[in-house]
Amino acid sequence: MAATVRRTSCNLCEAICGVLVTVDDGRVTDIRGDESDPLSRGHICPKAVALQDLQDDPDRLTTPVRRTPDGWQEIGWDEATAYVAARLTAIQQEHGRNAVGVYLGNPNVHSLGAMTHMPTAVRLLRTRNRFSATSVDQLPHMLACHLLYGHQLMVPVADIDRTAYLLMLGANPLASNGSMMTAPGFGRRLKEVRRRGGRVVVIDPRRTETAAVADEHHFVRPGTDAAFLLALIHQVIADGNARPADYVDGLDQVTAAVAEWTPERAAAATGIDAAVIRRIAAEFGTADRAACYGRVGVSTQQFGAVCQWAVQVLNIITGNLDRPGGTMIPRPAVDTLRGIGRGHFGVWTSRVRGLPEFGGELPAAAMAEEIRTPGDGRIRAMVTIAGNPVLSTPSGRRLDEALATLDFMVAVDPYINETTRHADVILPPTPPLERDHYDLAFHQLAVRNTARWNDAVLPRPAHARHDWEIFRDLGLALLRRTPMSRRKLLATARLRLTPRRIVDAGLRIGPYRLSVRKLRKSPGGIDLGPLQPALPQALRTRDRRIDLAQPMLLDDLPRVQQSLLALSNEDDLLLIGRRHLRSNNSWMHNSARLVKGKPRHQLLMNPTDLAHRELVDGQLVEVTSAVGSVAVEVAASNDMMPGVVSLPHGFGHGRAGARLTVANQVSGVSANDLTDDAFTDTLSGTAALNGVPVQVTAANR
Repeated sequence: MAATVRRTSCNLCEAICGVLVTVDDGRVTDIRGDESDPLSRGHICPKAVALQDLQDDPDRLTTPVRRTPDGWQEIGWDEATAYVAARLTAIQQEHGRNAVGVYLGNPNVHSLGAMTHMPTAVRLLRTRNRFSATSVDQLPHMLACHLLYGHQLMVPVADIDRTAYLLMLGANPLASNGSMMTAPGFGRRLKEVRRRGGRVVVIDPRRTETAAVADEHHFVRPGTDAAFLLALIHQVIADGNARPADYVDGLDQVTAAVAEWTPERAAAATGIDAAVIRRIAAEFGTADRAACYGRVGVSTQQFGAVCQWAVQVLNIITGNLDRPGGTMIPRPAVDTLRGIGRGHFGVWTSRVRGLPEFGGELPAAAMAEEIRTPGDGRIRAMVTIAGNPVLSTPSGRRLDEALATLDFMVAVDPYINETTRHADVILPPTPPLERDHYDLAFHQLAVRNTARWNDAVLPRPAHARHDWEIFRDLGLALLRRTPMSRRKLLATARLRLTPRRIVDAGLRIGPYRLSVRKLRKSPGGIDLGPLQPALPQALRTRDRRIDLAQPMLLDDLPRVQQSLLALSNEDDLLLIGRRHLRSNNSWMHNSARLVKGKPRHQLLMNPTDLAHRELVDGQLVEVTSAVGSVAVEVAASNDMMPGVVSLPHGFGHGRAGARLTVANQVSGVSANDLTDDAFTDTLSGTAALNGVPVQVTAANR
């Protein structure tokens, strides 16, 4: 057969870059960027090229497997589905519906089939013990938007293609391509900001890849970003540069709440000079088009909710919300806000520690204790879907031990990894190139309005099933065990619809009146134009107004004031995470094409901190926190703020029973063997993965 070139999109990260895939005799032979894509404009990163490795990966499961005394054995789909439904139902009948827990990993939001069918299947379990990667990533971001704008996913994004002043905290979009802000080719977009005469300022404890090319970078002590942001708000108001829109309330209360947060007070906590804070406040407050963007570094810390609220308040009071070049609300072709609830907070709490739910999910930091602690409502069975929480959530070793005590576990996952090795049954979905795709999530966060539908590049093998088919069949199996009702009929109808039909309906009733048929005629995507002002009409608050003075946030400010002081021990360092372009959270480290090059698993440490501890570059060191210790090579780096060390997220492979062939580098260690599931943002329950006190000493060989 002659080679053919197919257009599709890479859905491994939030950038959703358009790609051209060459297929020869049923195999992928080349992947490159699609210049016709109106959002990515030909940009791709190494993850897109690694789609070929994912397709051909010998470690990837293609049929269901069941654990037996003799090891893993392949079983048929019908047998697997019936067995899983029977075991989950039996456990809930004996111990109550909350005896089943669910963990949803990050890849779910990147898959069309998971987005359309997984929520219905999970709701059929009727358990309150639901967890996801949200609470180790962006929960404070969503909570702030829920409170201010009336919907958890009404997230203003930086209109980077028109901004003149971009202030970033805890974000490294040159590695992430823009997280909670879909901006493929961010490096090119950054150059365009500067070419227009704009300015880029980065606040981060590490001189990241993004900070290295910014106009200005300032180290900030981990966990103190709230002080910096509150001081900016204080100074903008003091300078007379607060000019919120007429649909914004609460400025007087905010003014009073930040009255004591002077640049001098913030300087003492953050390490950023007061004069610098005052100057940045003046520049941001008077810029023609400015946007403040805070990402995972300011969410996953002990004041994450205050930080993300403060980011929004800064944009709002300077008049930059809903302003071209400021922060704006995207208008996607499928209005996902219609299909996803506004969100709610604290309607129930976790059984053991009383952590609040958000949007129907409890914080992942509660998972291990909810499994291990006896009593009514104890989790006795787990369903994990596209997640590896042993490596990606706090106190990973504790969770690892907890999973081993379950009565039953099922995983929807293509790999036997550090988490799914505990499963009794694993149901593997097809890989990305074998699935149709329309991005329901990240068009909602994109810096330009576009739409694209892509048919699967490769045919699905006869024995394989898409993730939506797995959820359909599992959901129908659960429904067969329940009495007939209107709810059962509606769920059955939803599960039987195909993703294509669901997307088509959304496109037809959406703002542009498109259809799958129309999009298929333009497989490179349709450009729907730059972001447009939409407020206050688009607000989902009941009165179509924004109230800055959210009581739960203002009430949390005294905690910030009391806590932002010195380390508990003068020998302590503060641990932060790290993101790499050539990595994909806790998976794809077995792709030689992706992870090639220099090792990236080391602990980064400032040379002065090494010398103070009589350590040397390349030495094996022991890193110890309140909950554990790991041994890892240390690398000297002037990119680290003194007093701060960094380990990358997602490493720690090689545990017994996991079947992953880590390529080209050592398996590294898991940073989450050091993070503490008791160390959270008190307000939101989000895991505090940054600012963790640790000690570093020479390891005993």
